[in-house]
Amino acid sequence: MIKAILFDLDGVLVNMPDGHYEALNKALRLFGVEIGREEHDTYFNGLPSRKKLEELEKQGRLPPGLGEFINDVKQKYTKELIPLYCVPDYSKIILLNHLKSRNLLLGCCSNSIQETLHLMLKSAHLFDHFDLILGNDEVENPKPHPQIYLEAFKRLKVKPSETIIVEDAPAGIASAKASGARVIEVRGVDDVHLSLFLDILDK
Repeated sequence: MIKAILFDLDGVLVNMPDGHYEALNKALRLFGVEIGREEHDTYFNGLPSRKKLEELEKQGRLPPGLGEFINDVKQKYTKELIPLYCVPDYSKIILLNHLKSRNLLLGCCSNSIQETLHLMLKSAHLFDHFDLILGNDEVENPKPHPQIYLEAFKRLKVKPSETIIVEDAPAGIASAKASGARVIEVRGVDDVHLSLFLDILDK
């Protein structure tokens, strides 16, 4: 029996991956660096900003020691972009209301830091629908490690077998699968609707 549904945020409930991409590149361009669209979509999408910056250092594209500064600048730009990308989507509000009416526990587990995660959920009018909200700075190991989902199971007092996780990016999908829960993979926010869940929930 399914007792909980856990959602990633970016690319699942809000269309913010482009906002993160834009904010990070804006910060990187201060140092003459840029992440291309294709490599973002196939590799970087879904990773925390710090992990992206660490990878750029390993690739020799970014001088060492700049990561923390660039991350701080990126977070500033992200906050400025949230109102543009995280607008209320009433289909998602209706979806979450319906799932709550079925007495399901709802969680949001994101590779965004807690402050940004809360701002995005509030901007999209989704914050109050969740029983649990976890950002990547609340666990030691971000996605693709499963720790954020294992922590969610613990806090909600549910088993992996009682949980559905909805993810879009490779890092998130890997994290969800490693947690042992049932995973629904989506391509973006337009794929997330009630019909995804009905066959599973009505069994």
